[in-house]
Amino acid sequence: VQLVESGGGLVQAGGSLRLSCAASGRPLSSYTMGWFRQAPGKEHEAVSCVSGAGESTNYLRLPSAKGRFTISRDDAKNTVYLQMSSLRPEDTAVYYCAAEPLRCYSDHTLYDVWGQGTQVTVSS
Repeated sequence: VQLVESGGGLVQAGGSLRLSCAASGRPLSSYTMGWFRQAPGKEHEAVSCVSGAGESTNYLRLPSAKGRFTISRDDAKNTVYLQMSSLRPEDTAVYYCAAEPLRCYSDHTLYDVWGQGTQVTVSS
C-alpha cells in the first residue's frame, strides 16, 4: 500500500484543518491507520489511530489536546482523515499517516508503511 497525505498548510491559532491520507495499491480496510506528528527537533508523537473496525484511539494526553483531534476513515474512498480544531502553535509539525496490518500502536516504529508527510504550521 502507498500513502499520500494532503491538507496541511498555514493556519492561524484557533483555526481548523482536515488532513487526508489517501491509500493506493491495496484496500485500506486491510489496515489499522495511525496519524503521527513530528515537530522540529522532536521525536515522532502518536496522535490518533483507527482500527479496521472503526475503533479509534487518541494518544495525545495533554488536557489542551482533548477533543481537538478526530480520526476517521472512509474505506470506500480508501482515505483516512484527521480533523484538527482549535489549533495551537504547539501543534506545528509534519503530520504523517501510517499503516499497520494488525492493531493500533503508539510506537511509530511498529508501523510498516508511511506517507511522505504534510506540514502543518499554526501561527500565533
